[in-house]
Amino acid sequence: MLRTVAALLALAILGVGLYLAAAALGLFGSLGGAGSPAAPRVPQEVVRERERERLRAAAALTTAPVKQVLFGDLHVHTTFSSDAFLWSLPMMQGEGVHPVSDACDFARFCSALDFWSINDHAEASTPRKWRETIRSIRECNAVSGDPADPDVVAYLGWEWSQVGRTPEDHYGHKNVILRDLEDGRIPTRPIGAGGMATDGLRGGAVEVPWYLPFLDFPQRDIYFNFLAFLRELREVPDCPQGVPAPELPADCYESAATPAELFAKLREWRLASLVIPHGNTWGFYSPPGITWDKQLAGPQHDPEQQVLVEIMSGHGNSEEYRSWRAVRSGPDGRPLCPEPTADYLPSCWRAGEIIRERCLAEGTEEPECEARAAEARRLYAESGVAGHRVVRGESATEWLDAGQCRDCFRPSFNYRPGGSTQYALAISNFDDPGSPRRFRFGVIASSDNHRARPGTGYKEVHRLGNTEAAGPRDERIFRFLYPPEEPLSRAVPVDVTDLSRGFASLEAERQSAFFTTGGLAAVHATGRSREAIWEALERREVYGTSGERILLWFHLLNAPGPGGLYRAAPMGSEVRLSEAPRFEVRAVGSFRQRPGCPEESLEALSAEALERLCYGECYHPSDERKLITRIEVVRIRPQQRPGEPVGTLIEDPWKVLPCPPDPAGCVVRFRDEEFEAAGRDTVYYVRAIEEPTPTINADPLRCTYDEQGRCIAVDPCFGDYRTAADDDCTSPTEERAWSSPIFVDAAAS
Repeated sequence: MLRTVAALLALAILGVGLYLAAAALGLFGSLGGAGSPAAPRVPQEVVRERERERLRAAAALTTAPVKQVLFGDLHVHTTFSSDAFLWSLPMMQGEGVHPVSDACDFARFCSALDFWSINDHAEASTPRKWRETIRSIRECNAVSGDPADPDVVAYLGWEWSQVGRTPEDHYGHKNVILRDLEDGRIPTRPIGAGGMATDGLRGGAVEVPWYLPFLDFPQRDIYFNFLAFLRELREVPDCPQGVPAPELPADCYESAATPAELFAKLREWRLASLVIPHGNTWGFYSPPGITWDKQLAGPQHDPEQQVLVEIMSGHGNSEEYRSWRAVRSGPDGRPLCPEPTADYLPSCWRAGEIIRERCLAEGTEEPECEARAAEARRLYAESGVAGHRVVRGESATEWLDAGQCRDCFRPSFNYRPGGSTQYALAISNFDDPGSPRRFRFGVIASSDNHRARPGTGYKEVHRLGNTEAAGPRDERIFRFLYPPEEPLSRAVPVDVTDLSRGFASLEAERQSAFFTTGGLAAVHATGRSREAIWEALERREVYGTSGERILLWFHLLNAPGPGGLYRAAPMGSEVRLSEAPRFEVRAVGSFRQRPGCPEESLEALSAEALERLCYGECYHPSDERKLITRIEVVRIRPQQRPGEPVGTLIEDPWKVLPCPPDPAGCVVRFRDEEFEAAGRDTVYYVRAIEEPTPTINADPLRCTYDEQGRCIAVDPCFGDYRTAADDDCTSPTEERAWSSPIFVDAAAS
């Protein structure tokens, strides 16, 4: 009997050993596909009624538009992106994979969009996934009906996700959108960014332990699939250098280290493409001190391809410029920690305060504690985005509101004002003194959703599904991802090249409170076709919203026309004038939403699919529109000479024009009486502001303030178990739409 038990025990141990060995060797896990859209076309009459409603709203403002206003999302990820797959894991409160086909169904029957694009990270792509993405996007367009009049247009694209360790080598992220879908008009592969993003994913700098599935054994299959996902991309060889992109083999990974290289490779394909930068104020991965300046130099900017910028996404708003900085440059070029101001607390300064408080609590003399605080400030300033690691054993709440823009509209985390859209529009490059170079960006917004959900801003519900908030589901997983450390009363130097801690090397824990449901791109298009939408994007007749379907028109009324007559020039236009410019703005608020989903969604998707994709809540407008309360005008006079201070060139707001409380909308006119006397090129854009409504993470840190208005305690809306999953963390905010600028050059310039 004992021999039998011993033999069975030995066999069990052998079996477990073989199972563990197979897991360690990567023999488990399967690779998921892009899927196929399951739903039929949206009924044509439903699409027609949306068009008629927008035309009726325009007619109520006594305008006769010849173009349609269409809404879309040009920044969408699926679990073909590595970060999206990570956040889909059960340990991160994820809900499983969401392939490309889910995005197609969501766009038509959950968010009711007119167009969208797929933008999975190129750094996580493989030849197989690219082929699958092309197939699924083609199927999405095929089920959308007549190409000249589809229910939705799906564009193919990817994200170029560059990350640098210093301001000098950091360029940020850009979405590449392709116009066409036919063979011969699509690149053989997406083009990645190289650098830290590639090093972390493909070079093995960030290692995921083979035993990950055993931390959540009942749901081990999805973890094995995640490990297979990582193995697949690491098995793809790098493409050979010095070979034109169209001549490279199909089964390799192609990368471009700089925007100049990306633009050059896209030109080699001779295909219709747009490159849309985004996230340039995001301090989550952008080093302190970054600005747009180097991207305006020479081939780092291509004005034919890079005509749009994403002003807001689910990561927050990137519009507004501020004069403060997270770090300053000293006389020797080394980074220095600036002192706090009334409107900004540098994180490096707060690091010194945390160390000082710990030091004093230990009973150490004050001069020594001040010396340690100064050391902490210096080390933080020298450590880039990993600065928080100089304070060991810190918690997210100890940082208070350090690093954040206190007076910005729903700002991105650890705000970098030198990357703001306003800064980009204000600077000039004087490499050719006779012809200063400038960015002439049109403006859009998008979601940057990582769960195959384009256009998540239609309702402020389900924070963990409709924003990028994600985090450990319980304390055990939290301690695995963020191993506990002893709080030290002295700062510790950080190796900024060490990526081994993955997201723990960044401030992912604190950032989760800043995620929003994201924005929308709107176009004034001559029709619903792929070509008509693309032409609107190219001519910059576009605008962005913070998620609501606000209708917005912005025109220069006295643009020079044929025969010496005036013409109305729409947003995105470039005009040369010798007289005071006169403008008109028309805006209509978005619809209040009914609960649940409309009939066409209930008929197209099963109850299970509606719950899985839409959480049972779809775009379902009532007949009541929200009020537009005011129009804000921003005036920017771009630099005329090197070194001209940018802060003095941005007037925000330049004018505030109140609107009557009329659901039919608002019409205002204004002129710039100072234009002629100033004699300098000027950029104008407008914001249409809606009445306040509850919005997810509108107050991300939920500060407690003292009598001087300083934040002395925070209650962040975490993405992990510490904040209840059913807590949507809503606060009132004023949703808005941003027009693309109108660029008015002085005739005498």
